[in-house]
Amino acid sequence: MSGGGGDERSVAQKLFAIVDAFAAREELTLTQVAAAANLPVSTAHRMLASWTGWGGLERTESGTYRVGIKLWRLGARRTTVERLRAIARPYLEDLLEATEENVHIAVRDGLGAVYLERISSPNAVRVISDVGTRLPLHATGVGLVLLAHSPIEVFDEVVASKPRQYLPNTITEEKALRRRLAEIRATGLSRSVEEMTPGAFSMAAPVVDAHGEVVAAVSIIAHVERLAEPQFALGVRMAARGISGALGR
Repeated sequence: MSGGGGDERSVAQKLFAIVDAFAAREELTLTQVAAAANLPVSTAHRMLASWTGWGGLERTESGTYRVGIKLWRLGARRTTVERLRAIARPYLEDLLEATEENVHIAVRDGLGAVYLERISSPNAVRVISDVGTRLPLHATGVGLVLLAHSPIEVFDEVVASKPRQYLPNTITEEKALRRRLAEIRATGLSRSVEEMTPGAFSMAAPVVDAHGEVVAAVSIIAHVERLAEPQFALGVRMAARGISGALGR
């Protein structure tokens, strides 16, 4: 039997040890998992039940175990995010050079937009968004683009959550928000003026994958005094199209 007394690992460490066991082999028996994770068979059996119940692992008809769909999706998503950041970077740098403000790329995570990348010039308007920041969909340029192209259930959840009005221009009322999203879908561009950050405006455009699905949004956040300058709308559209084209290759 593996895993004798005196094992001081936490429950989480033991659970991770079970997952690590599948790095070397695609399928393992209960005994093999217990040996690889250095656990008693009874403990390994209990923890495998937890993993399979959650969907991280699955049990085959022959009784062996393999990585389940949830872990596979998480791994695939991580790979996709890293690829998206790498592809987007040169386009964001070009956009920064053209505008000298803040440029971002973000993806939807539930009812929020998570910023994967942000680069800024020294003179850019001050913003709260940074890499890893999660902001609400209804109050940000990238968030509105992502919400506009999300399933209707996501919109319903946003409305039901009683979205916060951060500034007087933040749209929170259902009918107004619905009209706003329809406009974004029709024009391919979101324009937000002082909805999250005082003295700033945002322009954002969707990024699509090889299947035409919106997977991210690119945005510029700039000083509101520069709102009429033409390079912002043109630049964010070109960056989004460039990233979309590269994703499709």
